[in-house]
Amino acid sequence: MRSVTDCPFPYVLLFFIVSGSVTLAADAHRLARVGGQLSLAEKTSLEKDVAENPSDVESRTMLLGYYFIKGRQDPDATAAKRRHVAWLIENSPETEVLGLPYAQLNKVLERDEYEITKQAWLRVIKQSPDNLAALRNASKFFLLHDRDTSEDLLHKGQMLAPNDPEWPESLGRLYMLGLTSLPMGPEREANAKKAFRRFELAFGHSDPMQQNALLSDLAKAGLEAGLIDDAKNYAQKMLNDDTAGWNRGNQIHHGNLILGRISLSTGDVEEAKSRLLLAGKTPGSPQLNSFGPNMLLAKELLARGENEVVLEYFDLCKKFWSSPRRDLEQWIDDVKAGRVPQFGANLAY
Repeated sequence: MRSVTDCPFPYVLLFFIVSGSVTLAADAHRLARVGGQLSLAEKTSLEKDVAENPSDVESRTMLLGYYFIKGRQDPDATAAKRRHVAWLIENSPETEVLGLPYAQLNKVLERDEYEITKQAWLRVIKQSPDNLAALRNASKFFLLHDRDTSEDLLHKGQMLAPNDPEWPESLGRLYMLGLTSLPMGPEREANAKKAFRRFELAFGHSDPMQQNALLSDLAKAGLEAGLIDDAKNYAQKMLNDDTAGWNRGNQIHHGNLILGRISLSTGDVEEAKSRLLLAGKTPGSPQLNSFGPNMLLAKELLARGENEVVLEYFDLCKKFWSSPRRDLEQWIDDVKAGRVPQFGANLAY
């Protein structure tokens, strides 16, 4: 199951979505969250414990959580984080936390530490090229800053485990992530088609629960790739699937939004407006409740002057997205003033 109930930052969600070892990753995430609540004195004591017992992976996981969440309060955070990550890469590259954001380094803000850690990962992969868990973790380390390396590692994983849906699914997400930097055009469409084909491959090797979670990826990638019939088919499957559970609200929301965008592309504005409101009537989900609704169709309708239906959609979204109410209120003010809101990451969620 891919539920993420309390991730502190949007890019934490990204890594959980990419993760195939979700149960183990969730355990590591919980430990890291505990670490994020440590006091300075508790962190210092835990560091002493690790110095005395270097193989204490759980304590290292908690410390990585501390430095991730409270790093700005600790001048030694970057060096300490790199030290723990380096030890884990060299001694336990399969450790779950290495596949989560707590163990990632920023290539721009932590340039030297990033390069050292990069070389550590490359050495480990060269020494143990068949270690699937290490390949998985390394691919996530490189995902945001060295996408070609990440892609290469994922291809290696797929060759080693051709029937495991994790690898093509992760490749599909990597290609979709690449769309964020591509303008509309042939290259973007080609990338989306690559993503769609990988999601199809993952779908074919998945169990029913995994297939349910992949429907949204298939529909979105199909739409971006210009495969309209495929996108419509998968979006309709999302709505037809009445399986209860955490993902039902996502299916209702995104399935209607995709069908709405398809309708708008054919000039059926009324159907697009209807789908927008149906998307807003979702009961919510862990992801929607935390990170909020998708605003791409709303933005497209604003561009056509359909302000009233977008305002109605905002009101519906208040019922499940209550914590960032200031964002919604600002967007409401913007639309009433004739401005297009800055939706930011809600165009991608």
